Amino acid sequence: MAALIKLTGDAEQPVPPGQQLFFRSVFALPLILGWLLWSGQLRVGLRTSRPMGHFYRGIIGTASMALNFWALSLLPLAEVTAIFFAAPLLIVIFAGMFLGEDVRLFRLSMVGLGLAGLMVVMSPQLAGMGVASDPLRALGAVVALGSAIMSALAHIFIRKLSQTEPTTAIVFWFTITSALLSLLTIPYGWVLPDPVTLAMLIDIGVIGALGQICLTAAYRHADASVVAPFEYSSMIFAIAIGWSFFGEIPSLTVLSGAAIVILAGILIIWRERKLAAMRKATEGAPEAGE
Repeated sequence: MAALIKLTGDAEQPVPPGQQLFFRSVFALPLILGWLLWSGQLRVGLRTSRPMGHFYRGIIGTASMALNFWALSLLPLAEVTAIFFAAPLLIVIFAGMFLGEDVRLFRLSMVGLGLAGLMVVMSPQLAGMGVASDPLRALGAVVALGSAIMSALAHIFIRKLSQTEPTTAIVFWFTITSALLSLLTIPYGWVLPDPVTLAMLIDIGVIGALGQICLTAAYRHADASVVAPFEYSSMIFAIAIGWSFFGEIPSLTVLSGAAIVILAGILIIWRERKLAAMRKATEGAPEAGE
C-alpha cells in the first residue's frame, strides 16, 4: 500500500495526500462491510454508544495517515518505515501519561534505546535543516515523526474505546470518519487521475482494507506478544520494494538506527510476554492449604 501511495504521489500529475486518503478510506469500505456481513457482526459492528469517542479517534488517526502519506512523497520508503517504528515506543510513554499504566525502569530504558535509534535514523535528514542542500528530506523526517506521534495517540484512544466498543465498530467508524475528513482537502488541489493512477488509488483502498482485516483477525486468534513482532517485518518489505521499484538503497546509518529501534520494540514485547506468563502462573498456583 505504501508503495502505491508513493507511486501515485510521484506520478506525472502527483496525487495530493488528502485525495490518496479519500481513496484509501472509500474503497476500503466495501471490503470492511463485506467482512462484517460474512462474520455475522454487521449489526454489532455498526453499533456504538460513543460516537464522539470515534470522532476524536478518527481525527487523530486521519492526521497520522495523512502525514504518513505526505512523508512517503518526501523520503525513501525504508526511511519512512523506520521512523514510523517510533510509534510503539511512544505508546508506552503515552500509556503512562494518559492511561495511568505502570511504566517501570525496563520499559523506560528500552524506550530510551529506541528513541536513540530513531535519532540515528533521522540524523542524515535533519542534517539538512537550515541548509540549502536538501530541506525537503528534513521536512520529510519531521512529517514522518509527526505521523508516528499521531499514531501512538490514536492507539491510546483505541484502548479507551475498546473498553466498551467492539473492534469492528472501531475499524468501521474510523474508515467513515477518515473518508469524510479527507473531503475537506478538495480545495487544496485534487487532480483528475489518468486510468492507471486511478487503478492504483483504488488498489490503495482495497489493499489497506485487507491489511486491516488480516491484522484484526491475527490479534483475535493470537496474543499481541505473538503478533506484534511480525509488524517489524515491514522493514524487510520496505527495503525490497524500495530497491526494486524506486531504486532506493537505504544507508548503513538508517539501517543501523532501524535495527536499534526494532530491537528496543522486540525487547519490550518479550518483557511483557514474560511478565504476563508470570502473572498467569501466579494466578493459577494453588493457595497454601489447598
